[in-house]
Amino acid sequence: MNRTKYFNYIEEKLNILAARIYTRGKLNVLDLHVHSENFFLHFFNELFGWNLENLNTNLQNVEAIDLIDHENKIIIQVSATNTKAKIESALKKDILKKYSDYNFKFISISKEANNLRIITYTNPHGINFNPSNDIYDIASILNNIKSLKIEKQKSIYQLIKKELGNEVDIIKLDSNLATIINILSVENWDKNDQPISTNSFEIERKISFNNLNTAKLVIEDYKIHYNRVDKKYSEFDALGVNKSSAVLATIRTEYIKNMKAITDDELFYLVIDNIKEKVIQSANYVQIPIDELEICVNIFVVDAFIRCKIFKNPENYNYVTT
Repeated sequence: MNRTKYFNYIEEKLNILAARIYTRGKLNVLDLHVHSENFFLHFFNELFGWNLENLNTNLQNVEAIDLIDHENKIIIQVSATNTKAKIESALKKDILKKYSDYNFKFISISKEANNLRIITYTNPHGINFNPSNDIYDIASILNNIKSLKIEKQKSIYQLIKKELGNEVDIIKLDSNLATIINILSVENWDKNDQPISTNSFEIERKISFNNLNTAKLVIEDYKIHYNRVDKKYSEFDALGVNKSSAVLATIRTEYIKNMKAITDDELFYLVIDNIKEKVIQSANYVQIPIDELEICVNIFVVDAFIRCKIFKNPENYNYVTT
């Protein structure tokens, strides 16, 4: 893999993470904050050679501080809220008196922070804090990574692949897909789906038509599993119970319920989160590791998108290859 491919992968995964955090925070769905703290702990240690640890591991819910590096005298707040008020609220906490010789840094994990770097902040405890250098967002992090040597980019790529994008275990994936089909398919419907191949150009046209930006990355990641899902549906349908239509109807119902409230990327992620919650809350749910569950639900929602069950279709949309 060359430098460009390493960087493109890093960029894609970080942008997806930021989009999911922003959407979930805005919609009050699942909270990724704790996961994000731990991810950025390892990420910044790898990127900058720091020795950060999670202060909340030993002291729960420490105000103003999430990560700390005693060797390099750095304290960090990780936040999905990027406002002047949020930063000043952290700077005024009395706990910072204990770290007067440390450097305070702020990580905006969901939105860009250019406007925050040019603001003058009230800093009552006089802790070391230079907004132009000590406020990070995904864009500034990526600019830093872009200039690194390929060996360093590779090590960051390997970390992100481990944390955010593990290789799919196909055998386990098949088992998990079958489990989730059984959970979501609670009704019988007339059989109407047959094994087919997709038209990538048409799928791309539908993505653009619906103004899906960050969701586009999820669709591109998981559309490769379309034929696997189609085969799995066919296996169930051959037994005489058309579970494919039941699953697709469940996903479509979640889409229709929320389509007037929000649009585009946020709606796509909300459908994913709601379907995942349905699986978890099911009486038939057999616990699946959360990362494996998310992969499966992503696959099913992307499949529903391709099959015209959710989001509007452009004129003459035909996802079947001919």
